[in-house]
Amino acid sequence: MVRKKRAPKFRRQEWFRFAKLGEKWRRPRGSDSKMRLGIRGKPATVSVGYRSPRSVRGVHPSGLIEVLVHGPRDLEGLDAKKQAVRIASSVGGRKREQILAKAKELGIRVLNPGGEKREVEHTTQAGG
Repeated sequence: MVRKKRAPKFRRQEWFRFAKLGEKWRRPRGSDSKMRLGIRGKPATVSVGYRSPRSVRGVHPSGLIEVLVHGPRDLEGLDAKKQAVRIASSVGGRKREQILAKAKELGIRVLNPGGEKREVEHTTQAGG
C-alpha cells in the first residue's frame, strides 16, 4: 500500500487569532461554530476518513518500520532491509555510542543518531 503524499495539518479553531491557543488540535464545540458544522472554506476537522491504511501506519517516510531501542542487545535479530532503529530518549551518551557502533556493524539505519561528539577543549583563564 502506498502512503498518501500529504495529510491536512489539523489545527485548533481560530489558532491564528490567539497565540495562547497554539496549533494543537481541539475539537470545535461551539453551538454556532462553522468549523464544527463543516462549512465550506473553514479548516478541516479530524475524522476517520483521513486515516491512513493499516499497512502504512507507523511506517517511517523512508519506508522502514521504526523499532525503539534501549540498549545494544535490542539490535540483535532486526532486519536491516525492513526495520530502522530509533534510540530511546532515556538512553545516555555512553550507551548511545555503543548502539551506534553496533548498528553500523550490522548495517542498520538509526533515525536519531544525534550530533557528532566533539572533544571538549579545556581553556585556562589568566588570573586577573
